[in-house]
Amino acid sequence: MDDLHTIEGENMAQEVINDTTSNLSEVRANIDNVDKQLLQLLAQRRGLAEQVIRIKSLEQSPLRDEKREANLLRARIADGRTLGLNPQLITSLFHEILADSNRAQQDVLQAELNGVKPSTRPTRVAFQGIDGSYSHLVGRSIFGNSTNASKSAAQVAATSEFVGFPSYKRVVEAVENGDCDCAILPIENTTSGAINDVYDLLLNSRVSIVGEEKFNIKHCLIGLEDVPVSHLQVIHCSQIGMTECSQFLSDIPTCSLQYAPDSAMAMKKLHESGNKLHAAIGSEEAAEMLGLKVLKRGIADHEENFTRYLVVAKTPIKVDSRVPSKVSVVMNTLNKAGALVDTLVVFKEAGINLTKLESRPIPGNSWEEMFYIDFNGNLDDQTVKVALGEITKLARFIKVLGCYPACDVTPTAVPESAGESCDESQGCGKKVHIEVTEKPAPKSSGKDKGYKLASREHKSSNTIINVGGVSIGDGNFLVIAGPCSVESREQIMACAKEARDNGARILRGGVFKPRTSPYSFQGLGYEGLDMLVEAGKAFGMPVITEVMTTEDVERVAEKADIIQIGARNMQNYSLLKAIGETRRPVMLKRGLSAPIEELLQATEYILAGGNQQVFLCERGIRTFETATRGTLDISAVPVLKAKTHLPVFIDPSHAAGVRELVPPLAMAAKAVGADGIIVEFHPEPEKALSDGPQALRFHEFEKMMVDLRKIER
Repeated sequence: MDDLHTIEGENMAQEVINDTTSNLSEVRANIDNVDKQLLQLLAQRRGLAEQVIRIKSLEQSPLRDEKREANLLRARIADGRTLGLNPQLITSLFHEILADSNRAQQDVLQAELNGVKPSTRPTRVAFQGIDGSYSHLVGRSIFGNSTNASKSAAQVAATSEFVGFPSYKRVVEAVENGDCDCAILPIENTTSGAINDVYDLLLNSRVSIVGEEKFNIKHCLIGLEDVPVSHLQVIHCSQIGMTECSQFLSDIPTCSLQYAPDSAMAMKKLHESGNKLHAAIGSEEAAEMLGLKVLKRGIADHEENFTRYLVVAKTPIKVDSRVPSKVSVVMNTLNKAGALVDTLVVFKEAGINLTKLESRPIPGNSWEEMFYIDFNGNLDDQTVKVALGEITKLARFIKVLGCYPACDVTPTAVPESAGESCDESQGCGKKVHIEVTEKPAPKSSGKDKGYKLASREHKSSNTIINVGGVSIGDGNFLVIAGPCSVESREQIMACAKEARDNGARILRGGVFKPRTSPYSFQGLGYEGLDMLVEAGKAFGMPVITEVMTTEDVERVAEKADIIQIGARNMQNYSLLKAIGETRRPVMLKRGLSAPIEELLQATEYILAGGNQQVFLCERGIRTFETATRGTLDISAVPVLKAKTHLPVFIDPSHAAGVRELVPPLAMAAKAVGADGIIVEFHPEPEKALSDGPQALRFHEFEKMMVDLRKIER
């Protein structure tokens, strides 16, 4: 009888499995159908965008209507909330959709302006290397569209033909000779820097830059079979691949390197070797083309590894005045003191923004340099014409390399209150207006006080710091939020979601904790830093964490988006000097007993080191009062605003030391004109390993964020 029950139970279980499998297949088929519909709708939307630009072209209307884009984004976020969709997902999705629409519209304008017409002959695109090289992949990305309305305004054809050459010189010659219509050339990489051979070719060639593209280089370790990395004997790689993956290669010192001209050739050599103990560094796409295995992804030293590519053609193009564009020039200044500065002043006075300045030695002219400059502008703009005319008076030699559409599309700004859901009966629909009358503090010379670079006398306009798409000091009130300490992956992930969902823009979390007692929790160190960075990336937020020693600066700066200098280290001058040599934005907190003058003098150490991305934080000073952890010097905000151009934040958590006092102090910070606040919250403050009494609970943080939105400045 027991056996009979067992058999019946097994049969029933199998039926459930079969039903589940059937249902799973059905659901997956439905997902596939939805995906196809999404693609069809995206194509339909792009077609409508092209119709819009043709109407705008007839009416000579601007390319972008940023007010409409902002309203559209606001509406889509609100619509998404009603459907249970994440605001971050909606924002990211529509940023890409709007960017694609803008690019499609730019292509239409460019084709009309340059008289590009369809042709039955394929567009021949030259590149260095063989099929599967990164240049080849970029070419397919730009010219792979069937309509081929490329950014370069090269000849439109039904198909494109890609032709590989062994060197950059041969690539350029193919365009000069008319053998190819255009070419793809890498010019600079975010990790390995400028590609000097290409710069030299641009100077001496007869081609023009007609487009640009930025490509995310994702190096992988490729093999013939699944073999443990430790068993490998030889790795085929290009010189650039070796440079950009040096840390990974250093971990397998027993493996010898064999160099190839490019990544695709390295994989071809691997394929020809037939040895499963050999591997190569290259792209996943090229590995798929050659039927090879990906042994390890993401082996580059830096995860965000981008290469900027130029599209060059034999004849220059014109760029519609409504299309954001760049101009590239090369020049040789007069051989006298201040000659380069005089030239750069021309750009400054004309209000022209330089995006690139690269120097190259001139062969045969010892210690003389040729300067390559990229700037935002259009050769048909009168301001640019006048500026270049002035520069001809100051330069020995100047050559325009091209005017072309910029590949970056500025994301539509997300309205501060986009998609926020609130109950108007609680007053969320009513804005509280607080009149703030600022009386500037008496001006004194910052130079005389020891903080020239930080002073208003040095720079009258406010400094704006951009990090990960977030602007600090641009007039909007910014909230930095998170736990005092990173305690676990689950904790920081929960905090990141809470911060993101309620309008905070930057995630904070301590990994090295300066504690009064040596027996208190000191932080998780670099393990905690990895958790913090992972959480920031997962929820689309830059991260800030504190550095305590000079030894940690470089390693933390590799991963954290913003470095914090705590109150105890405000006058740690060795640390400030080390921070001054980094390129990461810095938050400098006021010391426990430091006058404002000393805070600005400490700031000067960082600015004098070269790092101009500094913002200040008032976090309460030590007085005779014991009711709070510190005394929040709210007057420090208008005083600092009068004395310095740097953004000013307030830390109400450390000033109060008591969670109930944090929200009112945060309101005061916004009312008095601070650029933002940095606050602490925790899923369970009673169990926090550090500063639990001042950490807000999640619901308290949510209410504070709603109340902050009621205050207008």
